[in-house]
This record gives sequence, structure tokens and C-alpha cells, in this order.
Amino acid sequence: MVPGFAYFVSVLRKDFVTECSRKLAQDHITLSLLYPILYIGKHPSCSPKELTQALNMDWGFTQRSLDKLASEHLISRQRDEKNRRCYHLELTDEGCRLYHKSHDLICAWNEQKLSVLTPDEQAQLTTLLEKIVQAEGENSHV
Repeated sequence: MVPGFAYFVSVLRKDFVTECSRKLAQDHITLSLLYPILYIGKHPSCSPKELTQALNMDWGFTQRSLDKLASEHLISRQRDEKNRRCYHLELTDEGCRLYHKSHDLICAWNEQKLSVLTPDEQAQLTTLLEKIVQAEGENSHV
């Protein structure tokens, strides 16, 4: 039996998780904390509600993640001047360093995996994967 699409996705995800987890462990960051860092880095001044919705997390998990990131001095919470009950999220200098390190790590992983394909094959693969993701109604938030 020929392996299916799910098998290949699983193999690549396992490799990505293993590689990222190993390299991020040096900074005491788990993969579950990486995604909020990436989102806040791309969307400065976002609210916790925006983060929760964009990453499809539950409110309790969001709050625990933000508490952990704040205790590690990776994010700051800025009160909204117009609505004191709300606050906005920003990366600290250390958070920005981790954001850039993570971005570089993801780019390097992508380059390594795609290096076996020609530029045309890479473009074709990207187009096909985008088509699948769009059919699922997903948008790239991270």
C-alpha cells in the first residue's frame, strides 16, 4: 500500500516539532509558546482576544500562555487608554530576539526540506498546499 497524504504530513510535522523543540529548549520555550510569540511579533499591539481567535486557542490556555510569556519577560501587557479593562500585547526586546530566532529556524527548516525540489517544484508544491488549506477555510495567521 502506498503511503497517503496524511502519512507525509505526519512525518514532516514530527520532524518539524522535533527540530524546533530541540532548538527552542535552549531558551526554555515550548512549541505551544512559540505560536503566540510569532503572532504577537507579526501583529504588535494585538489583544488577547485577537490572539485567541487567530490561533484557535481557548481562553484559559491563552491566559496561561500569556502569564508564562510575561513571567519570562518575553511580552508586555499595555493597558488600553480608552478602555482600561483591555490591554495590548507587545514583545519585549528578549521576545523580539526569540521571534527572530524562531523565524530564522522555521526558514532554515523550510529551506532544508525543500532543497530536494527544483524551484518550479517548490512553487508547484506551495500552490497545491495553499489550495488545500484555502479549501479548509483556513488563513495563515502565524
